[in-house]
Amino acid sequence: MTPLFSFGRDRRRRRAAEAAPAGPLRDYLSAPEQDPRTPLSEVRLLALDFETTSLDAGSGFPLSAGWVPVDGAAVRLGGAGSVGFLPPAAGVGDSAVFHGITDDAARAGLEESEAIGQILTALSGRILLAHHSSIEAAFLTAAVRRVWGITVTFGSVDTLEVEHRLVTRGGSEPTPGSLRLGAARERYGLPAYDAHEALTDALACAELYLAQLSVLGQATPLKTITT
Repeated sequence: MTPLFSFGRDRRRRRAAEAAPAGPLRDYLSAPEQDPRTPLSEVRLLALDFETTSLDAGSGFPLSAGWVPVDGAAVRLGGAGSVGFLPPAAGVGDSAVFHGITDDAARAGLEESEAIGQILTALSGRILLAHHSSIEAAFLTAAVRRVWGITVTFGSVDTLEVEHRLVTRGGSEPTPGSLRLGAARERYGLPAYDAHEALTDALACAELYLAQLSVLGQATPLKTITT
């Protein structure tokens, strides 16, 4: 894992904020980022999950998103939210087999600009938290580029990477499938949830992070677990 913050990244963020129109993207980019030295007990995160037409952000599109704020060692259910997206012209395709979102259901969603705007508002002043966070970060970046024509990268805390670190502390490598969200939760005695529903998966990730935090220690600085 590498530090989330750098001089170059801060400068690119300021330039992107200046180029962004008034609204949720500029507000997100203008919000101060958290100091990498901040202890995890004080870090503000947003657990986020997308259900998408594929796992490739270059060709796939989001269909729904769910999010749950995490403040230090507390999950803030009052700030949880979810949103659906209008489907792409090609429809949801075979992805409906996994997440159950049909073309008819997706047509009740919002335009991508409005849906992504809601996510950016929830994410403002927070750090993205996800299991295999490179997927959520890539879909956010692709959506922002489509809507506003601006490339924004999203640093994150990845519970999959954190779990890999914890599992391999003793020198052994994890077995295939043992780092999946459900399997990781089982190690901490967390309940099994049905997968592939965005808000449920976001909550599952938030709860897993709190279990990991109990092992990492709340005094651990943010920079040690960011990507």
